[in-house]
Amino acid sequence: MSTTAWMITLQFAGVNALFALAIYASLWTGVLSLAPVFFGAVSAFTFGYVAGTLGLSPFLGLLLGAALGAVLGALTAGLLVRLDSHYLAMATIAMVLIGRVLILNLPEYTGGATGTLVPGDLGTWAWLIGTLVVAGYVMARLAGSRFGLAADAVREDPAVAETLAISPRRIQFVGMIISGALGGVAGILQSSFLQYIGPDTFYTHLGFVTLAAVVLGGAFHWLGPIIGAIVFTILPELLREPMGEYDRVVTGVLLVLIIIYMPRGLVDVRRLRLVRSRWWRPKGGGSEPDGPDPRDPRPAVPAEVAS
Repeated sequence: MSTTAWMITLQFAGVNALFALAIYASLWTGVLSLAPVFFGAVSAFTFGYVAGTLGLSPFLGLLLGAALGAVLGALTAGLLVRLDSHYLAMATIAMVLIGRVLILNLPEYTGGATGTLVPGDLGTWAWLIGTLVVAGYVMARLAGSRFGLAADAVREDPAVAETLAISPRRIQFVGMIISGALGGVAGILQSSFLQYIGPDTFYTHLGFVTLAAVVLGGAFHWLGPIIGAIVFTILPELLREPMGEYDRVVTGVLLVLIIIYMPRGLVDVRRLRLVRSRWWRPKGGGSEPDGPDPRDPRPAVPAEVAS
């Protein structure tokens, strides 16, 4: 691959990482949703229309995507969050299909089957890296907050979470809003990199690819979707030359193997803690160290007194 091709691949890996984070935000609260693809489509076409008619600065374009995605996420949560998990997932897939129909039937706003051009002001490395850093910082702060602890509890068992005075519906509502904001920003960045969007730009393929990236990277830590999206975007490009038309087959087999042998994904915090505990185990096969434990708050007792 040429240097230009590598740069383009890495750019789309970053955009896919934002979409994967959007899917993770709702999955974190126990909601499997592909709605971020729909949020990204609406935000991208709205940005293209408004920027083409009124003109928008890049920063205002990102704010527009985040705000519009958050509003759509709130509306989606209000309508669908009461559904069971598999019904809700099917409903969000239907939203992606409906979005394509709307694009085709609103040519005055979307360009119809021919698509529309989008300004490329946001299609730079600075905006992409800056957005990823801000998104990662927000997710990291949320993970250590009360919302993060509540989201973990709701994902593991909503019934137990309710006994702890946690409202699963409220937590899932907030998760969908975060998912919508991230999806809207990702859609605008992707449209700026492509400088063109059409009916198939935001379709089911994008949703399944980013969902696979979440599974590959790990759905139990916010860093997992980012790592998974980068690997899942770059790996087919690395395999394309030696494997030819079988690159997707090899990618699928590797994904299945990772799911079997690493069910929690590439970023597994529990596995890292286990490895660290084994690394720091005292010498002598794990026997108790001589002398008092420095972490023991009780005062040390002299040996002659203890005898």
